[in-house]
Amino acid sequence: MNHINLIEEESFKYIEFGQGQPIIILHGLMGGLSNFNDFISFFPDNGYKIIMPILPLYDKPIIKTTVKSFTDYLNDFLIFKKLESVILLGNSLGGHIGLLFTKLFESKVLGLILTGSSGLYENSMGDGYPKRGNYDYIKTKTEEVFYDPKIATKSLIDEVFETVNDRNKLIKTLTIAKSAIRHNMANDLPNINTPTLIIWGKQDNVTPPNVAKEFDSLLPNSNLVWIDKCGHAPMMEHPNEFYKNVLNWLKKMSL
Repeated sequence: MNHINLIEEESFKYIEFGQGQPIIILHGLMGGLSNFNDFISFFPDNGYKIIMPILPLYDKPIIKTTVKSFTDYLNDFLIFKKLESVILLGNSLGGHIGLLFTKLFESKVLGLILTGSSGLYENSMGDGYPKRGNYDYIKTKTEEVFYDPKIATKSLIDEVFETVNDRNKLIKTLTIAKSAIRHNMANDLPNINTPTLIIWGKQDNVTPPNVAKEFDSLLPNSNLVWIDKCGHAPMMEHPNEFYKNVLNWLKKMSL
């Protein structure tokens, strides 16, 4: 996304392109803009405006480093952008934020797309953090996120390595992970009637396939789509298949 400008206004940083119905992209704990590179080639001419706020994962005090706080941040961002009817697409922690936002502000959400979402269960890198100085260990753990380890480029591994070796970022990362585990949404999901697409890697090790099935069984208005030979980030491993499924669902739902 190097050729998409990062916009900075007031306390918000975000990218925006396209015209039409807004789709808000919510990135995960270890995933920023690069995880959604292929969005550009799929959506400019399809009647959607793509907006991706950079979530302030490492910028808040510890007490505000929570799923709820990031959900409030998203609400503040939408108010700032004067957006009242959006589609949310979230990966990993981003999916969890999307779910909680939909619970709290359901009238603002036309549709929800979840991929590798936390909120029910997450098998995190937590056990390995004591080895954070070991580059090969971080490389292995990053590769395990994907079905094809080659998706974990050196720049991606470097980014994760830098995060877990920065004491402030490490503490915030662990704080967010604990908040996500505490904020289990199993009891909330049956009350979320928003149309939801659950699009999941069949070989996801972080949020395994049974998590997708549980989301599908608990959410009353959901569709579940599998992507084979795919781990925790389908939009990176199989972008064509991922975005075609998203577009087909949006058209089917008339969103």
